[in-house]
Formats: sequence, structure tokens, C-alpha cells
Amino acid sequence: MTTVLVFDIETIPDAHGIRRLEDWPASMSDLEVIQKAQAQRLEKSGTDFMPLHLQQIVAISCVIRRTTREGQPQFKVGSLGNEQSTEKELVQAFFDLIEKYTPQLVSWNGSGFDLPVLHYRALIHGINASRYWEMGESGEVDSRDFKWNNYISRYHMRHIDLMDLLAKFSGRANAPLDALAKLCGFPGKMGMDGSQVWQGFLDGKIKEIRNYCETDVVNTYLLYARFQKMRGGFSDLEYEEEIKFIQAELSKESKTPAGGFWTEYLAGFQSH
Repeated sequence: MTTVLVFDIETIPDAHGIRRLEDWPASMSDLEVIQKAQAQRLEKSGTDFMPLHLQQIVAISCVIRRTTREGQPQFKVGSLGNEQSTEKELVQAFFDLIEKYTPQLVSWNGSGFDLPVLHYRALIHGINASRYWEMGESGEVDSRDFKWNNYISRYHMRHIDLMDLLAKFSGRANAPLDALAKLCGFPGKMGMDGSQVWQGFLDGKIKEIRNYCETDVVNTYLLYARFQKMRGGFSDLEYEEEIKFIQAELSKESKTPAGGFWTEYLAGFQSH
């Protein structure tokens, strides 16, 4: 099967970026800078959520589903880097995966949030992401294929934003990941939600943020598998086997030293 890469990012307000754009006293702490910027944003636009170019990435989690060269099915879920990794290291690791696998990218609201943020942060950090930006103009052997199907063009399928696609590209029809996952019998979000990431970061809960992000990408992969069944990519039997395979792999993860949270996640499965 084509390698599938499901991804999700978690972000916090970018204090360093705000400092570069605002002439505020250097004596202000990062927290004070962000609180002031959020207050101004709230007064101006009615929300304290900072614009995408002022979002700092603190976690990138991925599911990789592929068939190995030996013909064995493989499912990996995890967060890139470690709890001490810099933002640049996280972003570079993400684009390195695309360079390595040229995968089918899958996301939930990736076109509206995750990818634009990744674009801005890659630009700021000077990161090379040539494979991702391939649009049929390079000297690569398969470059021509990217002219008609690349990661960038909205209606191409090398990146599937499930939220966007299922809503027929209508923002008014968008559905939340947690709700749709639960409606399909999957566990949904666990531990925290996106609105709690900033406070979690302040509290030093990077591990919990990474765990939460990982459950999000598994929810997204499970919905992608169900989408594949709907569009004919999986037969009924293949779909059932895929769900059982994912559950079995997560059960293995739950027995690792850092994987205990998967036990709670697995308990959330309903009849599908």
C-alpha cells in the first residue's frame, strides 16, 4: 500500500515573534508579552487566538501506515523529536519524512491550520522542504507526476484534508474531529483539547501535550480508514481487518513504558 502519513500539530503563541514585531520593553517576560498581545488581539478581532504566522509549534505527531519491503504491514504512531527538541528540529523532521516516503498526507483541518503554520515556521527557520513543494518543475524522475497531483494545489489528492473534503470545501459544513470520531465509534479526544495546550505548556506538561496530539492523529487515521471504505478503497472485510490491526498495534504500545495512555484510549472504542 501507499505509505500514509497522518499528521497534527500543537501550537502556542510565539513570544519571540511578537517581540520582533512590537517595540515593547525587553524587561517584559514572555508571558507578559503574550498576554498583552492576546488582549490587543481580543479587542481588535473578538478572539485572543493569535494569527497563524505567530503560532509556535511545540508538538508534531504522526501516524505512519505502510507496507515494508518485506511485505509486512506497519503502523507507527508517535511524536517527532523529544520533549526538549527545538521548533526548528520538529519542523525539519516533519519535512524529512515527506522527503523519505513521498507519502499520502492526511490531516483534519490541515489545509486551514496545520500546513499554513508549518509553511510559515519552515520559512522563518530556513528549512529545506523541496519534495513537499514539488509541483512538476524539478529534475526529479517523477517530477511530471507532481504537475497534476501535488501537496499544494487545493483539489489535488496527495494531501487529503478530511475535514475540508467531507464538508465539500464549505467552511459552514465543517465538523469537529472529536464529534465525528465518536459518531463513528472511535474514542475521540483524550487528556485535553487544543484550547488547553497553552496552559499545559506553561505548566510544563509537554509529555501530556504530545500524548494528546498522538491520540488526535490516531482518530484521524481511523476516520481515514472509514473514508477509504466509503470510497471503495477498502472492502468491508479489509476495513474490519484494518481496525483490528490498529487496535492490536495500540495494545502493544500500551504495554511500553510511556504508552499507558493507550489503554484508556482503547477502552473508548464502540461498535463500528
